Amino acid sequence: MGFLSILSFAHKLIQERVAPGETVVDATAGNGVDTVFLAKCVGAAGSVHVFDIQEHALEQTRRRLAKELTGPAPVHFHLCSHAMLKTQLPESAHGQVGAVMFNLGYLPGADESTITTPESTLPALDSALELLRQGGILTIALYTGHEGGEHEAAAVQLWAQQLPQQQFQALEYRFINRDNHPPYLIAVEKKRLH
Repeated sequence: MGFLSILSFAHKLIQERVAPGETVVDATAGNGVDTVFLAKCVGAAGSVHVFDIQEHALEQTRRRLAKELTGPAPVHFHLCSHAMLKTQLPESAHGQVGAVMFNLGYLPGADESTITTPESTLPALDSALELLRQGGILTIALYTGHEGGEHEAAAVQLWAQQLPQQQFQALEYRFINRDNHPPYLIAVEKKRLH
């Protein structure tokens, strides 16, 4: 059995921490893979907020949910930047979110010039940390093989390294013997206060 892919590892970390009935966020809808996963984690009593600036991504996500989930999906769609996380989630969810997932880069199969950038990603990450409950988790899949990808990854890595260790644990998961710009994962857990 081989090592887990970065997305499978992100899913494993979230599955270990999120319970049915919780509120979770997919900050970058893409093709809906993470949205479906999160909806299955929280069940019908939970709530999933999904963000993307591309209507096409939200449509893909809607189709995937309809195909892969049985029963009503507790999913709220937001056609806006992930930088709007805090203003789009209800006040009651602030400090109560179990997980926030980011897949940075561009939407495969769509316009590759539409990419995530540090200008919106860093404020979104700050908001995500505020939204998380104690013991909640933030996962960030970083793709560096496209123009602007390495710049954004470096900014996110620096952001994570500077988080106060009294409040957060941050880890990096990557394959180091590949030379083709492999994606990697940063995960941040909000520590429980004793």
